[in-house]
Amino acid sequence: MCDDGATAGQAPGRFVEITEPGRSLSPATSRSRITGAGWTFKGIEFLPEAFDIKGREQKEATAMLMGRTSYEAFSPVWPDMEDFAGSKAMPKYVVSTTLTEDDLVTHWGETTILRSLDEVAALKETAGGPIIVHGSAALNQSLSDAGLIDRYHLLVFPLLLGAGKRLFSATDKDTQKLKLVEHEAYANGLQKNVFDVVR
Repeated sequence: MCDDGATAGQAPGRFVEITEPGRSLSPATSRSRITGAGWTFKGIEFLPEAFDIKGREQKEATAMLMGRTSYEAFSPVWPDMEDFAGSKAMPKYVVSTTLTEDDLVTHWGETTILRSLDEVAALKETAGGPIIVHGSAALNQSLSDAGLIDRYHLLVFPLLLGAGKRLFSATDKDTQKLKLVEHEAYANGLQKNVFDVVR
């Protein structure tokens, strides 16, 4: 999924961007029972410039896509958070075979349930700008396997974690080339890497 508005505007239909802070292991909360959870706030100096891309993503995205687990984690909290105020007006799409309309929160704006990757592919063909995906490790892997990701935004932290979910699919498939379109290293050890998927 992509975060660069200019590139998104040049692509037919919509542009899908994946945004991930490295390994998918409870990056922002220490409530998890997994050792190392909450790692983004432990022992790493906060530098605002290292996270500028997160604000840019919120400004440039025109829709948000997520899996059920991420929706259930975000929907009780994000609607009232100033950092994610833009997400309230943004159309949201949740990919799930089990979620129902009754499960959706009523104070987070328009939310549509998609039942399949075919519906995600159809969404990509509609008019509009970038569609961003936050979290949603299992969905990211499925989107990648289906060739539905256009760009990866990766923040690499100077940490080695033992547990957690894989960001990339373990499916046996042909090599997928990526093109580095943006990169920056920061004094606190973080690296920003933005990759376009080469078709």
